[in-house]
Amino acid sequence: METVTVTDIAEMTVQLTIDCSDPQRMVAFWTEALGYVPEPPPGGHATWRAYWEAMGVPEEELPPGAGDVPESIIDPSGRGPRVWFQQVPEPKVTKNRWHFDLNVGGGRDVPLDVRTLRVNATVERLVKAGATVLRIKDEPDMQFYAAALQDPEGNEFDVV
Repeated sequence: METVTVTDIAEMTVQLTIDCSDPQRMVAFWTEALGYVPEPPPGGHATWRAYWEAMGVPEEELPPGAGDVPESIIDPSGRGPRVWFQQVPEPKVTKNRWHFDLNVGGGRDVPLDVRTLRVNATVERLVKAGATVLRIKDEPDMQFYAAALQDPEGNEFDVV
């Protein structure tokens, strides 16, 4: 049995994989929402498809159009995880068991009216990009304001 060391764990990276029906639409939305950029194909390859073909992925596993445009996004600062939008045939049918919290308000040290303005501005921008507002969580007695939204494929997320 192999032993895992602290050094091995320090080398670990995290990728979030999101099942979806239209990866390009999700890339466009989530680059806007997270401030990420489409991930360029590995060095020396014009497209992800060219990379996958060079890696020996069989043609039948690369449907028409697959890999011609990026299906993953990355944090340009290198701090956040890579997000890959994996195309699957079945639609989303239930509430997702995870969600993003886009913390744009600045935290509890920022006055509630300022946090509210920041949340509302972000919500407006994301609605223009394809999000749907599910509900506003306005709890002035608790000094809390947030919005629950859905991305273009119905995945829930919060803007806080």
